[in-house]
Amino acid sequence: MHRLARSGPFWFIVSCFAFASMWVMIRYAALHLHSFEIVFFRNLIGLLFLLPMIIGNPGLIRRDRLKVHLGRAASGFIATMGTFYAVANAPLATTLAINYTAPLFGTVGAVLMLGERIRARRIAALAVGFVGMLLVLRPGQMPLTPGIAAGVIAAVATGYSIVAMRSLVGVDDPRAVAAWTFILTTVPSLAVALFVWTPPPPVVWPYLAGIGAAAAIGQLTLTRAFSFSEASAVLPLDFVRFGLITAAGVLLFGERYDALTLAGGALILLSTIYLAWREAQLRPKSD
Repeated sequence: MHRLARSGPFWFIVSCFAFASMWVMIRYAALHLHSFEIVFFRNLIGLLFLLPMIIGNPGLIRRDRLKVHLGRAASGFIATMGTFYAVANAPLATTLAINYTAPLFGTVGAVLMLGERIRARRIAALAVGFVGMLLVLRPGQMPLTPGIAAGVIAAVATGYSIVAMRSLVGVDDPRAVAAWTFILTTVPSLAVALFVWTPPPPVVWPYLAGIGAAAAIGQLTLTRAFSFSEASAVLPLDFVRFGLITAAGVLLFGERYDALTLAGGALILLSTIYLAWREAQLRPKSD
């Protein structure tokens, strides 16, 4: 059990189950509430879930890195709003496939914003990933619905979060990174939710509580996974989340996926896995 507690792959798989279950509960909750209101309750309940940890560790929340946390929280806020809207209004596997492009946008962002250099193999991996995105979206053949558009916006915002996260890795406690996410986004999400506010009916409260708990567990276990293992070691396991969410879409919501959507999602995920592996290989040297 002690070995599992320090296993990056174990915590990553736990996060896959947490995030997959959260997406299912978002879809059910969206039958009663607007997705923006669900985001607020996700943040509030997630923060309450983490409060004992925050109070029990007085030195956990430090303000010396607040500027970086603010940048990450701002992009994370946009990403969460977009993702929840997409989950509520677009096919689950399609939304997840688009979500997988976030590391691709993150790599492009690192080149543009941090001046990182990339060479032929990583450029080829980026190209493969964006080909996968074209297979999923098929511009001109499939309509660009608001849900799909929100998923794309969320992926770009998540890519920026990945860039911001690089300056936090190895500096801040993974629990602090997760806690700051909820601390800084709860009030802004309430401000947005008030525009679409509907009093939650009793039937939706179990879903809201579950979403908040799953979000907190997912954030904690994901940051813990990356603190014990290189991204290249655990990202291949994200096929677990792809399988779970695709199965949920088919079995629970009657969704149907064509081969191009699933192939595009697989291409995107494979390209992000390669990018993570290549970055790990080149880290001691100049890229």
